[in-house]
Amino acid sequence: MDPRYPIGTYTPQPFSEAQLREWLIDIAQLPNLLEAAIENLDAEQLHTPYRPGGWTVHQVVHHVCDSHINALCRMKLTLTEDNPTVKAYEENDWVQTADVQLPVNNALTLLHALHQRMYLLLKAVTPEQWERTYVHSATLQQHTLWYLLGMYAWHGRHHVAHITSLRQRQGW
Repeated sequence: MDPRYPIGTYTPQPFSEAQLREWLIDIAQLPNLLEAAIENLDAEQLHTPYRPGGWTVHQVVHHVCDSHINALCRMKLTLTEDNPTVKAYEENDWVQTADVQLPVNNALTLLHALHQRMYLLLKAVTPEQWERTYVHSATLQQHTLWYLLGMYAWHGRHHVAHITSLRQRQGW
């Protein structure tokens, strides 16, 4: 198993009501799953990289929060503008900013509120709206809102698995 991708890479899926339900559950449950993944970890464990050369558990938690803040903005832009260009950001630089020094509970609290909003927003999306598009500024590729939902449902599970696989390897 490649420790960078413990659940594999994201594979886009065609629209279906069953897939929609699954991904919405992923969005709704992510904050609790991430919180459970770090439960009872001490400071040393939180500052352990999930793989050699990777971010620490602490950084991963803050990254998920930062990334999903961007996701909600991207989703709202896609819903309210015609084919907007969404800005890329340097995630490796973001995990080095001063606010990442805050305890992981800060990021988790924000993530809980963020995902409540994201879930309610996405639950109200119509089948036609899933086809709305955006352009990513770094790749210049056009994607649908449906693709974006799938990507962020996967993204949350991907980072939870980074932490849970580290815990399993370390016997934590």
